[in-house]
Amino acid sequence: MKPSDFVRQDRLWDRLMSMAQLGATNKGGVNRQALTEEDGRARRLLADWAQARGFDVYQDAIGNLFVRRPGTDDNLPPVTTGSHLDTQPTGGRFDGVYGVLAGFEVLEALEDGGIQTPHPVEVVAWTNEEGARFAPTAMGSGVYVGKLPLQSALETVDVEGVTVADALSAVTAMTPEAEERPLRSPVAAYIEAHIEQGPVLVTAGETIGSVTSIQSQNCYQIEIYGEEAHAGTTPRVNRSDAVLAAVEAIAHLEETARDEADAMRFTVGRFIAQPGSPNTVPSHVTFTIDLRHPENAEIDRMAREIETVIPACAERRRCRAEVICTSAVPVTPFAENIVDMVDRARLDLGLPGRKMPSGAGHDAMYIAPMAPSGMIFVPCVAGISHNEAEDALPEDLAAGARVLADCLAELATG
Repeated sequence: MKPSDFVRQDRLWDRLMSMAQLGATNKGGVNRQALTEEDGRARRLLADWAQARGFDVYQDAIGNLFVRRPGTDDNLPPVTTGSHLDTQPTGGRFDGVYGVLAGFEVLEALEDGGIQTPHPVEVVAWTNEEGARFAPTAMGSGVYVGKLPLQSALETVDVEGVTVADALSAVTAMTPEAEERPLRSPVAAYIEAHIEQGPVLVTAGETIGSVTSIQSQNCYQIEIYGEEAHAGTTPRVNRSDAVLAAVEAIAHLEETARDEADAMRFTVGRFIAQPGSPNTVPSHVTFTIDLRHPENAEIDRMAREIETVIPACAERRRCRAEVICTSAVPVTPFAENIVDMVDRARLDLGLPGRKMPSGAGHDAMYIAPMAPSGMIFVPCVAGISHNEAEDALPEDLAAGARVLADCLAELATG
């Protein structure tokens, strides 16, 4: 019997639906942003399930939550899987949480099958992968490997001025039984399961993607400073309009980002104008840019455009600009042996699929330099994600968990 034989589709689905109630929205999605009460309740539920099965629970200084099934040689570094529990403000029921609960289903399958592994097997729920409340994205995994300084992360504030440190304290208090885990603890190997968040697999009628790499991503916070003025009495020539400076820069950059292959991803996801009065010329604009491309050279080209175009547009409007790069992650290649292992496991299970890159960033991009890493994609309905309409089929989710189970067991035994 293989570990995949003990994966239960009904149990995995029931746990996903239970998690979906925490932060549920009226449109069928989930709003469970990082380090909120809803996030804390999700962590609490995962810890409850873990304790019910006799698994150990740990958390570290940035709040990453680990569930551990011991190995026969518990001194060996763990084979690890997982993803995140936090969502976008109008997020779906599967982004992130599927990887955590598919991993937990593997732990349960190993337990049900009485399958012993020399290496421990762990599931991790990384803190603040989405970056919706606190920037940057993938904060927990970035701090874990030392890519992001812990103190800088703890001092990060949300739009209401709440620090990560204060929010984290309240959330980690909800799992007081979790033992302290040091950052940068060794990992033997890492595989992250995730819905694709795109249309490739579902369009092709395929079930499993063995992910070869994650494309590069730069994130920016832009501040443009102008001057408040009366909307009815101030001539245009006398205005320092921060909104018009921002709009001009965004329009120019969006046009520059166009390419024949449609490979460049340029997104302004947040735009805040102040003072926010209908009859006052805006004096301050904050907006974000999310920039992605599968080639490092192309993202470097656009980065140079951002750093020159935005200050130039601000100056033309008698404003001042600050361009802050909050994160810059180059293309992340995954370990060939992990990529091949995932592809082989899906073939052994008779599942259609392919090797493919990831357009979205994931926590695996930070773990890859630390340990051999890979990812498993399963389809999402119509390729929709970061949307309350996000959906996935129970059989596809279970198929991904079966591939994950066989891969983790092989890694934890080898």
